[in-house]
Amino acid sequence: MKSPLKPPFNPTAKTPTVTERPSFPVRLKPDTGVPSATKLVAASAYPERAVAINSLRNALPASAPGGVGPDSQALRARMLQKLAAQGVSDDHVLAAMGAVERHRFVDTALVNQAYEDTSLPIGLGQTISKPNVVARMLELLRQGCTGKLGRVLEIGTGCGYQAAVLSHLATEVYSIERLRGLHDKARENLRPLRLPNVHLLFGDGMIGFPKGAPYAAIIAAAGGEAIPAAWIEQLAVGGRLVAPLQTSNGAQALVLIEKTRLGVKQTLLEAVHFVPLKSGTS
Repeated sequence: MKSPLKPPFNPTAKTPTVTERPSFPVRLKPDTGVPSATKLVAASAYPERAVAINSLRNALPASAPGGVGPDSQALRARMLQKLAAQGVSDDHVLAAMGAVERHRFVDTALVNQAYEDTSLPIGLGQTISKPNVVARMLELLRQGCTGKLGRVLEIGTGCGYQAAVLSHLATEVYSIERLRGLHDKARENLRPLRLPNVHLLFGDGMIGFPKGAPYAAIIAAAGGEAIPAAWIEQLAVGGRLVAPLQTSNGAQALVLIEKTRLGVKQTLLEAVHFVPLKSGTS
């Protein structure tokens, strides 16, 4: 059966074909706020890890001018401090969260709440996840990984924030969104950044993106009653999948799926609240 996925976004071509590699040829601007943020985390929340966290400073890209108020530096620093205090301990995840300006991905009216640990509406009944939930899921993906993840599939691009964070943690990010309005919004949000390893796709996330498989990791921002078989098939052996899953009582919990040569291991984790997983596009 022919895949319902439409051709991926490619800003350099007027009419991309299905055989073209999805691309987003852009680069991230410098961010002078990250060093201060990592210092705060190291000094206040995990003093024993100060050397390890501060060693990341010079490698981090830094933010463009024009943050929340005069600059988002202090706000991002406080966000990282809270994340570390809540138990986020992966230095790479903290660095990636500090490198991306979250306020650029929310509506202007909500910009003052951008660095609070809360989900925010992004339109069409969807939300941008809480920073703590984003960090937690990324940590789960990275467990056992000492460097960068390989190719990652994201189900549910939303406003593009998590894809931007993932760009610092993976060699390639394929991100699928089923709602045209959000796909276009993510494209506009990411355009000013220059992220050559982020590929935006418009299509049905439940069928994944087989052309990019196998994936070292898969992460989903919507939850259903079961994990689609296509995701498991497209996950590489040794790969990890993190997604919300509806439990027997109708609530949601994070599920970690690890694919090994001996089979698939599933671990149910803490309760979460995500939008429902749906098929098709609109």
